[in-house]
Amino acid sequence: MTITITAFERSPDGGKGLARDMRVRWALEEVGQPYDVRLLSFKAMKEPAHLALQPFGQIPTYEEDDLALFESGAIVFHIAERHAGLLPDDANARARAITWMFAAVSTMEPPIVDREIARYLEGDKTWYEERRSLVEERIRKRLSELSDRLGDADWLDGEFSAGDLQMVSVLLRVKGSGILAEYPNLSAYVARGQARPAYKRAFDAQLAVFTAASSGS
Repeated sequence: MTITITAFERSPDGGKGLARDMRVRWALEEVGQPYDVRLLSFKAMKEPAHLALQPFGQIPTYEEDDLALFESGAIVFHIAERHAGLLPDDANARARAITWMFAAVSTMEPPIVDREIARYLEGDKTWYEERRSLVEERIRKRLSELSDRLGDADWLDGEFSAGDLQMVSVLLRVKGSGILAEYPNLSAYVARGQARPAYKRAFDAQLAVFTAASSGS
């Protein structure tokens, strides 16, 4: 049975590849697995059929045979475990790659997303600038720590892995702010991820959805 994932019918990221189905698309491209995409409106995401797959009314979801998953990190982990190409064969290296997957979504992503939420929900408040400064300070602390750990290496732990896929995906969310540019090795790291053929295929596929939705409006 072909894998089916869900994605935004009209992504709020404006076709920049930041919606979390991008991570799943990228993982599937890296391991050479075909997949179908079921596009959802924001209304459909809150209806019973989708809530049965994703109780929080978000995307992406993943369906294959009788398996249904949600949460992009869990989906990427499942893909990486089931198909060769995203996790090392060596047990210790594999464990380290999984650690980096968790670090990306548990340590690096929260302050980055917090900045986005503050901008959208609190941008008109009197305290916004102070709040933004505090959040960006947290982001810079994490980026500095990651930069020190990466050093001049190409990837986080030897060869490219699902840990890098998750980390690059997270860092892309802060790229447009200019903060990432303060860390040249992290900027180069993200650029290496974006240069991978699998990333380009996934990005083009996601962008095509947004472009089609925009032209049809």
